Amino acid sequence: MESKRRRKNPEAMPKKGILERLRDGVVIGDGGFVFQLEKRGYVKAGPWTPEATCENPEAVRQLHRDFLRAGSDVMQALTFYASDTKLENRGNKAGQTFSGKAINAAACKLAREVADEGDALVAGGLSQTPTYLSGRSKKEVQVDFQKQVQVFVDNNLDFLICEYFEHVEEIEWAIEVCKATGKPVAATMCIGPEGDMHGVSAGDCAVRMVKAGADIVGVNCHFDPSISLHTVRLMKEGLERAGLKAFLMSQPLAYHTPDAGKQGFIDLPEFPFALESRICTRWDIQKYAREAYELGVRYIGGCCGFEPYHVRAISEELMKERGKKSMATEKHDLWGGGLLMHTKPWVRARASREYWENLRPGSGRPYCPSMSQPDEWGVTAGSQVLMQHSEATTEKEFKELANHAVKTRSRK
Repeated sequence: MESKRRRKNPEAMPKKGILERLRDGVVIGDGGFVFQLEKRGYVKAGPWTPEATCENPEAVRQLHRDFLRAGSDVMQALTFYASDTKLENRGNKAGQTFSGKAINAAACKLAREVADEGDALVAGGLSQTPTYLSGRSKKEVQVDFQKQVQVFVDNNLDFLICEYFEHVEEIEWAIEVCKATGKPVAATMCIGPEGDMHGVSAGDCAVRMVKAGADIVGVNCHFDPSISLHTVRLMKEGLERAGLKAFLMSQPLAYHTPDAGKQGFIDLPEFPFALESRICTRWDIQKYAREAYELGVRYIGGCCGFEPYHVRAISEELMKERGKKSMATEKHDLWGGGLLMHTKPWVRARASREYWENLRPGSGRPYCPSMSQPDEWGVTAGSQVLMQHSEATTEKEFKELANHAVKTRSRK
């Protein structure tokens, strides 16, 4: 009934803003969209661009709704990689059909529609650009950002997120553009404990993000919950040394990545089509939620691999702190309690917290290693192989890349 009233008259019950919510308690983010939609046939692996907001809006809408039901307090509009330059990079045809403006506007509309079915906020997101990786100027890169941000402002989104940046310089430029709108700004980098790709430490990255204007700082993507929280801890220490304050945010992968190098899971040979054996269980995510909360993180969500049941796990672990439970918990008794109704006695015997907390899941893959050797090519912004161009990768270029990969592996 409450959600129906809000849809009819959104102004009747104003929602608390993101900074107010973080001051008062915990905010639960959503999960991964492009990986989920790729598996379902709505996103193309490789470019990972979100033209699905225009081509298949119902698929995007339903995923938002699943995360809302699981306990998400934020509907992050599906604007990842939706800059005009990314839509046209390396043979991507999306930019020939839809403009970045159209994709971003559709994403804002879908996120707002579902957010207003509950008490969720809507955020628009910027991510790294081919323009920066090609070594272009600050002015050129910020033009890319300004085009997207204008759509977020036109749709009156509640706050802005700069996420998935490997270089602190680029995220500083993104934060500056977002801060000029007057809206709250969250900033998360896809880095691990070693810092950004140009050697800036995690602590210094946090300091620079706050000085650029970010209200919320942390990490997203590239690494698992454990490694991500280690990085957030280093960020927190850096802020404390500098005498700066900001809310902390964590949105890691739902994949175990203890063997990943500096650039995270994209260096793993399983990326992106064979990561399933690394998926975190819901119990792994409950542990993550508790550790994040105890570290002082108050914006807790997930990125690639995070499904609605992972978000529900966060909600259930922090139910006492939040004073509420998600709608999805109605179909999920805590710690496997519903198994008491199972017909098999040995399954009924598993209906306890002790059982699931102490379980060590098997992979079911005989003779497979528990960890992999990451590729670690060591290329970053300005490298020739990262230069932006609209033409598709040629057969000659592919052979050169494949030969380089073989040589790199043979040296390890």
